[in-house]
Amino acid sequence: MRLDFIKPFASTSTATFALAPGATGTHVTWSMDGPMNFISKAMCLVKSMDSMVGPDFDRGLGNLKSVVEAKAAAAPAPADTSVAPATPPQ
Repeated sequence: MRLDFIKPFASTSTATFALAPGATGTHVTWSMDGPMNFISKAMCLVKSMDSMVGPDFDRGLGNLKSVVEAKAAAAPAPADTSVAPATPPQ
């Protein structure tokens, strides 16, 4: 996903979602990549990117979890596709 930042300065980054199966559900990794000019690098010496965008990522992942769980709860139960054991002829 393309992210266009306006403040504190204009920049464009790419956000990526990586999904992997886990023991208790799907493990989601949300990352962001983009160019870092001199001002960006200097800012990171004072304040980390995690502290600047981390709360937004956490809120977004929480929202994603809520939406997915609500859809799963509303979905019809899967049909039973098991086959009953055959009864021997009499």
